[in-house]
Amino acid sequence: MNRAACSPRLPAIASSLLLLVAACLTGAAGTAAEPAPWIKSARSGEWSAAATWEGGAVPAAGARVFVRAGHVVQYDVKSTDTIRAVHVAGTLTFAHDRDTQLNVGVLKIEAGEFPSEQGFDCDAHLLEMEDGAVRAALEVGTPDQPIPANHTALIRLAAVEGQDKQSCPAIVCCGGRMDFHGAPLSRTWLKLGATAGKGETHVTLDEPVTGWRVGDRVIVTATHLGRDIGQGTDRLQTEERTITAVDGARITLNEPLVNAHLGEGDFRGEVANLSRNVIVESASPEGERGHTMYHRGSAGSISYAEFRHLGKRNVLGRYSLHFHLVGNTMRGSSVIGTSIWDSHNRWLTIHGTNYLLVRDCVGYQSIGHGFFMEDGTEVYNILDRNLAVQSMEGKKLPKQVLPFDQNEGSGFWWANSFNTFTRNVACENNRYGYRFEATQTSALKMTLPVLQADGKIKETDIRTLPFVQFEDNEAHCDGLYGINLGEGVNRVGPDERHPFVMRNTKIWEIHYAFRVQSPSVLVENMQIHKSVYGVYHPNFDRHVYRNVTISQSDRNGDAEPFNRGHDDDSVQFGSLTVDGLTFVGHQNSSMPLIQLSDDNPTGTAETHMKNVSVLDRKDGNRRALINLGGGPRPNPKSPTSVPVILHDYYGSGRHAKVASMKSGEFKTDPSAYKSDPPLTGDESRVTEVRDVPFPELLKPIDDQPPATVITRVRRVGEAWQVSGVAEDNGQIQQLVVNGQPARSIRGNFAEWDVTLKSLPANAAIMAFATDAAGNVEQIPHTVHVAP
Repeated sequence: MNRAACSPRLPAIASSLLLLVAACLTGAAGTAAEPAPWIKSARSGEWSAAATWEGGAVPAAGARVFVRAGHVVQYDVKSTDTIRAVHVAGTLTFAHDRDTQLNVGVLKIEAGEFPSEQGFDCDAHLLEMEDGAVRAALEVGTPDQPIPANHTALIRLAAVEGQDKQSCPAIVCCGGRMDFHGAPLSRTWLKLGATAGKGETHVTLDEPVTGWRVGDRVIVTATHLGRDIGQGTDRLQTEERTITAVDGARITLNEPLVNAHLGEGDFRGEVANLSRNVIVESASPEGERGHTMYHRGSAGSISYAEFRHLGKRNVLGRYSLHFHLVGNTMRGSSVIGTSIWDSHNRWLTIHGTNYLLVRDCVGYQSIGHGFFMEDGTEVYNILDRNLAVQSMEGKKLPKQVLPFDQNEGSGFWWANSFNTFTRNVACENNRYGYRFEATQTSALKMTLPVLQADGKIKETDIRTLPFVQFEDNEAHCDGLYGINLGEGVNRVGPDERHPFVMRNTKIWEIHYAFRVQSPSVLVENMQIHKSVYGVYHPNFDRHVYRNVTISQSDRNGDAEPFNRGHDDDSVQFGSLTVDGLTFVGHQNSSMPLIQLSDDNPTGTAETHMKNVSVLDRKDGNRRALINLGGGPRPNPKSPTSVPVILHDYYGSGRHAKVASMKSGEFKTDPSAYKSDPPLTGDESRVTEVRDVPFPELLKPIDDQPPATVITRVRRVGEAWQVSGVAEDNGQIQQLVVNGQPARSIRGNFAEWDVTLKSLPANAAIMAFATDAAGNVEQIPHTVHVAP
């Protein structure tokens, strides 16, 4: 595996997190009975076989079990007895030919010769294991041999007397390998293929599915904003049901639907399957919940598993699924097709971790943010085609790394944008669908140690880092914001050569659709539908929008489709260009479709638009296209305001310059302006201008190389099949594995594979990519396999 530096940041809280099992197992010392002696494996064999254990006693309730290095123990029982602790230094693998159940207080995967309920701090594993070394391993299925669909493997995390309730029960991997792999589903969630009406007992999916079974728990997501700001959860419209029949794309439900769910056109709800046959859960969801964690130097992946009723409420670091400060040491690991639901503390936390692939996962109902990147140093992670539903408001966590985060409930939350977000959907999250937040204070600087493309660590202002990719994402029915990009960054962001680039975004049935506070932003193909505010509270400064459609944004009669700079402050610091802006189906209102900004403190702010159209008018042609906004209408403080120039409005080369009647431009020569409704309103006027160029505000360059991850290696006969993922802010020209070009399975090598006929003597597989701009990946991904 790659030996680039691990997480560059070890915050003060790390030591307490690394000591979690020491605390977990020390707990209420002196108040509980002395733990039972360790039962140690004598050889490889079945858990249920007496000969597997020293002394010939099969572990029973209250036992402490040690699987020694070099031993492979198959867990082959279905028992409700609670094992106090299991320490795996060898391999514990779950049987594939039967249902299994393990109730356990603490399950740790860690090499070593001496089992202990003390010192489970993982400090000994800060150095990565040597390539090819045999790791301690927990195998609940493997990528090549998942648990078959006709069997279930269940781990229940149970509180045990004498263990610390703040930290236990838990599964923690300290430098070992931890794998959970259930039976695959063709899709874990997908769009509705037809509208499901109120009272109906079936839904039609966008495509037929395999792997969905009678008895599975599903959710049908909301397609109407059922509650206003501050209202309770009783008005949420996502519905849980159980499958009673599956016929291709038609799913029959156990109860009629209470709400209608849209399934036609561009704006449709989703159906997600929460059930898997590999399950980790808390034994007592109403009591002490469990949590799971990977530490640095660990390995393993998760696919088609279910993590439910986990996460410790209001406890830092005790999340349903947590990658904790692993840096680059788990490059190649992935979480695919996993269901994480009813969490009391996030769904998936990526903390100080790079290169993790998270795809096709479903997060449903969490306290606090759902898919969460914790400390602002995380880069090169890929979040692809995940569904985030109902992350609800929590509290700030004690000693959290970034104190500005209020934990208000965001489907996706991050402080460092240099990651990939593609094909994700957020629905009915408490406050945000997507939230980028990096607020600098006198006590906390946003300059942090961040991994660079050359493998070095560099102090970097994380507010200035753009996305690797942000494409094909969607938000609907979230409580307040669809996408909040940078509120709190204080107008600091990427430069014009490395802007935020957002493509093919849908935001609908939301109060504030798109709040964009960062400078240097390129938006292409954005659809905003049925939102009270479309583009809201914007920090227009080197913003470029292309092909934006805002439709039916009149939920309360006073919608503001295209807001002025910084909303009520009505100030614009930089320039904005819009090429292609379409308003569809708007009612009459005192609010214009486009609002003018009053103040131009830099004197350089400009707004230029072209190809602006208003379709399917519902206002009798009376609503102003451009005028002052509602609420406070401050008097301009600057000599000039920010007029809107509509290029070619009166014909080729004949532009309309619309200005506020309060502006210096108008007052200097009011006779040059005229009223021209519905272009102008009661406080705006227009004059024709010529010879005004349409400015080029951004000059994007591609000077960052791609990032490649090998996610799977399989032996097929005498050959090796290698597959993986890649990400880049431009076009990848070629991806090479051991000198052989890989095949792109999905656009731009987002998924790829290659077949190698042989391996070199050191059994190394190395992959790297080159993009169309000539940038060559400087940190290839190398893995070693057993020949």
